[in-house]
Amino acid sequence: MIPQFRYTPGPALVPQPNSDWASKMVLNPAIVQDPDGSRLHMLFRATGPWPKERKEGLYDPYPIFLGYAYSDDLGETWTADFSRPALIPALKQAEDEIYITDIHGEQVRNYANGCIEDPRIFTIEDELYVSAACRMFPPGPYWMADQDPPIETRYDYIPSWVHEQETPFHETARTNNTVTVLFKLNLDKLKAGQYEEAFTYVCPLTDGSRSDNRDVFLFPHRMLIDGKQQYVMLHRPMTPGAFPAGDTVATPSIYIAAAERLEELVSEKAVHRLLATSVLDWEANRIGASWPPIAINKDEWLISYHGKKDTVFGYTQSFMIARHVSGSFPEIIHRCSDRLMYAQQEWELPTDYPTPCLFTTGGIVVGDELIMAYGAADQKVGISWVNLDSLIGYVKGFDAKGERCSHV
Repeated sequence: MIPQFRYTPGPALVPQPNSDWASKMVLNPAIVQDPDGSRLHMLFRATGPWPKERKEGLYDPYPIFLGYAYSDDLGETWTADFSRPALIPALKQAEDEIYITDIHGEQVRNYANGCIEDPRIFTIEDELYVSAACRMFPPGPYWMADQDPPIETRYDYIPSWVHEQETPFHETARTNNTVTVLFKLNLDKLKAGQYEEAFTYVCPLTDGSRSDNRDVFLFPHRMLIDGKQQYVMLHRPMTPGAFPAGDTVATPSIYIAAAERLEELVSEKAVHRLLATSVLDWEANRIGASWPPIAINKDEWLISYHGKKDTVFGYTQSFMIARHVSGSFPEIIHRCSDRLMYAQQEWELPTDYPTPCLFTTGGIVVGDELIMAYGAADQKVGISWVNLDSLIGYVKGFDAKGERCSHV
């Protein structure tokens, strides 16, 4: 039986007209449960026009921020702090100013200078982290790229010095590709409103000179791969041809990577494998993992993923189950061919933006329920609930190729 999903009847959070950093979009939330179990915490993506940095002849820039909210009723209602962002891009323009202090106290390039998007919260060996897709410089109204005719504003606020050298850093700046950055999260500081102390820059997880890359997060513990204990990461490069087996797929796809140190996941020391690619009609344009894997048992993981068909059909969601192969990478063993989550309610359907979108970016288990947070219509936040066992049982009714198992 298809699992029954319950959704908030209206948006949990919406843009705030009087908030300069959250007036246009409030979407794509990550959630985590407080260790004492009494409260859920959320980081959400938000943006609004930033006229103070506008250049003559261009649209306003739209830097992207992370905001904070909490719920005391397991996600039914949320209280958000719209007085100020929780995590703010630096918005520097000079090359010698685009640095940040990392977790080791060293000055490193700040790939979160222009935008901090689509957070995912997860633990790695009992320490709490956030990954976010970041840009070096803010674009203009970037959703206009989906209009007919498209208007491209991604490069409007890139400074001239990016053309002066041929380095990976300069290439990333020139393309304004997303680079996923890892931050360590101090939850006590976050919920106390001490935002400046809540986030510590760890390292980039992806290389913008290699590909625009997002939907990136890690499994909660290291795995024995090729005889070494390694961190394991899911990611979705926009240009899969830059990675192994990428020449065999036609669309952006889900990759898995492993390295002995977190800082090595961005380097040539990391080993990458193609995990899954588009095979279904509703995935025709791309697929990507949606939020960090949830352990089903010692060796199996529930993976939420999204597919996009086109700008008319939009983004929808389903699930896979992966199993860790002893001494090697996890592999997909079940893949639900049904799109289980998609925009249906009137408030979830697009108004300002042409592409329908229900995009989950957070999932946690509380009791026997899986609670998921999602962005709707690229503009609002919603929450969904489903019985975890019924979902897992349904996904296990499909094989690794998305075909119904004969015994079901």
